[in-house]
Amino acid sequence: MTAALLLLCGCGSLKSAAIDAASTNTTTSGVMGSIGNINNAITNVLTSVIGTDKLTSDQIVGMWKYNGPGCAFSSEKALAKAGGEVVATSIKEKLSSTYKTMGYSSANTYITINNDSTFAAKLMGKSWSGRYTYSEADGKIELKGLLLSATCYVKRNGKDGLSLLFDAKKLLTLLQTLSALSGNANLEAIGEISKNYSDVKLGYDLVK
Repeated sequence: MTAALLLLCGCGSLKSAAIDAASTNTTTSGVMGSIGNINNAITNVLTSVIGTDKLTSDQIVGMWKYNGPGCAFSSEKALAKAGGEVVATSIKEKLSSTYKTMGYSSANTYITINNDSTFAAKLMGKSWSGRYTYSEADGKIELKGLLLSATCYVKRNGKDGLSLLFDAKKLLTLLQTLSALSGNANLEAIGEISKNYSDVKLGYDLVK
């Protein structure tokens, strides 16, 4: 009988230990899940806000080819006001279909940034070259060509890429000037975005 009682007590202890372990595992899993969600949120903010992940002058040098539409907001406040990361993703999806219709590809859209402050680019096959100045502090880059100049922003995009981003209205003007597409239905989406989101920057995600 004594042996039986000891066995029952042991089983009770084992059951209690198992419950405690399960509870601990559940709690740990919950904490780790929360940490993952926080990390994802931080990553989303870094990829959707200008100036949160800066590049040095040396890091922007090279030939960068089109890899898709780019989108970011001028600040975390502007991103939150617009509706957060969901809106940023939605804008990129809308741009993706627009860019596809316009014929963007890595073969006809790219920029070479040289360490002697010169650049040479093509946007949908239209050539554009000149000199640039770059501010590491805010990621602003001034592209000055013979007939066309533009102010835009450079930000990190993933591990090995960067984004070249313009004010939405300025991108619209740039595309109209370079491609003689004024009034083209392909640009309507960019026009609508510029009207609805004053603090959004649009452009291109680029990779080497």
